[in-house]
Amino acid sequence: SLLVYFFLPGVPVLGDIPTGLPQPRLPHFTIEAVPQMVQAALVLALLGAIDSLLTSLVADNVTQTHHDSDRELIGQGIGNAIAGLFGAIPGAGATMRTVVNVRTGGRTPISGALHALVLLAIVLGLGGLAGHIPHAVLAGILIKVGIDIIDWPYLRRLPQAPRAGVFFMIVVLLLTVFVDLITAVAVGIVLASLLFVKRMSDLQLASIRPLTHDSDEAMVTAEERELLARGHGRVMLYHFSGPFSFGAAKGMARRLGAANEYDALVLDLSEVPFLDSSATLALEDVIRQAQERDNEVYLVGVRPEVEQTLRRLGVTGLLSEDHMHMSRVEALRRAVDKTTGATGARTSCRPAPAA
Repeated sequence: SLLVYFFLPGVPVLGDIPTGLPQPRLPHFTIEAVPQMVQAALVLALLGAIDSLLTSLVADNVTQTHHDSDRELIGQGIGNAIAGLFGAIPGAGATMRTVVNVRTGGRTPISGALHALVLLAIVLGLGGLAGHIPHAVLAGILIKVGIDIIDWPYLRRLPQAPRAGVFFMIVVLLLTVFVDLITAVAVGIVLASLLFVKRMSDLQLASIRPLTHDSDEAMVTAEERELLARGHGRVMLYHFSGPFSFGAAKGMARRLGAANEYDALVLDLSEVPFLDSSATLALEDVIRQAQERDNEVYLVGVRPEVEQTLRRLGVTGLLSEDHMHMSRVEALRRAVDKTTGATGARTSCRPAPAA
C-alpha cells in the first residue's frame, strides 16, 4: 500500500469509505409484508447458522479446540438483531477471515473483539487511511487465504479415499459454486444420511448370525450344541446383535424368510436393545410366514423395551407364552422336543383362540 501511495498513484484503490454511525431506527412493516419478511428471515437465519457452524468446524480443525454451537448462534443472533436496528445487513462467521485470524496468531475471543474495534475505528475516522489500500493487495490476500484454507492433505489422499466421500465432496463443491450454500449443504446432508443408513443396514444384517452345532464355541454352549445336533438341521437358531432400524427391515425379512428348510425357528434377541417400527413389522412378517408353513417360532431373551414395542404393534399376540423364553437352552429344548415329537403331537405356535 505504501509503495502504491508513493510511486504508483494511478493504481485502483478502495477510495472513499463512509464514516460515522447510522441513526437507530425501529422496524416499519405492514401486515401484508409479514409472510415475505418471515420467509426471508428464515433463509438468512439458516444461511447464517450454516456459515457460522461450518466456520467453527474449520477453526476447531486448525486450532485443535471444540466450539460451543449454542453460544456461537446465540451471540450471532443478538448481534444481528442489534445491527438490524441500525440498518445493517445480517452477518455470520467467515471461514477465510477466521483462517487468517488463526494463521496470524489469534486463538482467543480477544482477536475477534480486536477485529471489531479496528472496523469501528475505520468507521469513526480512519476510513481515509484505509481508502488508500489497492485492490491488488486485497486480491493477493484473498488468493493467499484461499490457498491456505484448502485441505491439501485430503486432496493428496483422494486416490485412496472412499469413492462415496469423494463424490459427495465434488457434488457439494459444485453446488456451492454454481447454486448456493444452502442447497449444497442440504444435498450433502441428504446424501450423507443415505450413505449412513446403507452402511448401518449392512452392519445390522451382518449381525444376524445363524448358529448350528458346528458354530464357534464362543457363540454356542455345549448343551446348545447337543440340542442343535438332536434337531438334525430342522431347528434353526438365529442370533441378533445390536439395534435394528428401518434400513435393515427389508433385508431381515428376506434373509429369514428365505430359510424354509426347518420345522422350528429360534430367534435370540437377548442382545437387541432397540427395534423400531419397521424392523418390528419385518419380524412380524417372518413369524407369519413361518406360521403359514405350520412351523414353530420361539423368541429368546426379549428385553423389556423391545417387548414393549412388540406388544404395542401386536407381534407378541401371534405367539403363545410358551414360545417366549428368557433362556436359549430352554427355547432350543422345547423346539427340539416339538420337532422330534418327544412331547407328543406337534402343535401350532399360534395362541389358542379365546373360548
